[in-house]
Amino acid sequence: MKNHGRFILMGVLCLAVGSARAQFGPGTGPSFSGSMAKLFGDNSSFSANVQMQMKSAVSGQPMEMPGKISVSEGKTRFESDMSGKLPAQAAAMGLDKTVMIARPDKMLNYMIFPGLQAYFEMPLQTPEAAKPESDFKIELTELGKETIDGHPCIKNKAIVTDSEGNKHEATLWNAKDLNKFPVKIEQDDQGITGTILFKDVKLSKPNADLFEPPAGYTRYANMQAMMQQVMMKRLGGGVGAPPAAPRQ
Repeated sequence: MKNHGRFILMGVLCLAVGSARAQFGPGTGPSFSGSMAKLFGDNSSFSANVQMQMKSAVSGQPMEMPGKISVSEGKTRFESDMSGKLPAQAAAMGLDKTVMIARPDKMLNYMIFPGLQAYFEMPLQTPEAAKPESDFKIELTELGKETIDGHPCIKNKAIVTDSEGNKHEATLWNAKDLNKFPVKIEQDDQGITGTILFKDVKLSKPNADLFEPPAGYTRYANMQAMMQQVMMKRLGGGVGAPPAAPRQ
């Protein structure tokens, strides 16, 4: 049971992270800093509904994750609701709704579970997050013109190069009526194609409290401690919440 919960949680993490950055693995978080931030041009703060998709060249089966994203000058909040898409047991455990917050300024990720009124922290293991914007240069090559979700767009090939010469490529659909905001982003990495489609884009700055854990939520030291408490409660052996994890 405990391992099943962990598997579900890791699946949610990989879906969000892989689609946002075409990378896999826990601990990276939904970071829109570094080379990813460069794709958004002057739009350093925004909010939108998103549809993220990953497709592997091996399996050919796309994995999709809808959600809501808020970005404010490198800080990122991604909310997902997988109700009806995960096993009923996951919903009963409170794992179907998640909020992932990336804080490059603290080099931390917050993993928040509204159904459990709980969260834990992970180190932000994206090396780019600590680099200044001046470390990245972007080159755009126009590929054509298309309309995406009603927005007239210029389709561009983007190459972002960092100060060490590392290159990241993506295809962007920059909306002419949204300050060149990329309403669609497509990236390929090691046989995996990640696509993000943005809808209902608002270019205003989100409230600062969206990038903090909710007051009153229990803070656990890590995922294992949180899942252990969840299982104790389900088995009738949990009384109350454990002491809050000490802050560093």
